[in-house]
Amino acid sequence: MQKPPIGSHAVDVRSGRVGVVMGHEGPYVQLRPYGGGREWDVEPEAVRPATPSERLSAATAYANARSRGEVL
Repeated sequence: MQKPPIGSHAVDVRSGRVGVVMGHEGPYVQLRPYGGGREWDVEPEAVRPATPSERLSAATAYANARSRGEVL
């Protein structure tokens, strides 16, 4: 399976989390949560491109958390 390009948005199908592809380390795809945070590794077969709706949902969740002061 082809790894997603760096900078693209992807979904970890194991958890449903949306992340930004930060790199490819060994056999893994490295994802970082939308808006920043700690990266996590995912096997390439457990990653799929995020839909526009999933990207919007992640952006909205981040904006809401930011407005509540939960993130910087």
